[in-house]
Amino acid sequence: MERQTRALRALIRQAFPEPEAVPDDEPASLEQARAQRRRQTAASEAAALRRARAGRAARQARTQAALPQRPAALRTTA
Repeated sequence: MERQTRALRALIRQAFPEPEAVPDDEPASLEQARAQRRRQTAASEAAALRRARAGRAARQARTQAALPQRPAALRTTA
């Protein structure tokens, strides 16, 4: 999961490079504001994806735990 997170962050940085710094007395350009919103959206999407994967894994773990286990004699086939 960490490897996927690092790869996703690298792709985000590649797709949305950091804009050049703007002096404090100048308003940020429209393009810089859009780039910031894109980065925030990408971060939100990545967080939602992580939450969805964690929720799916938790549901699968609960389902596996709720399944009755077969006795060893029934697991083998002739």
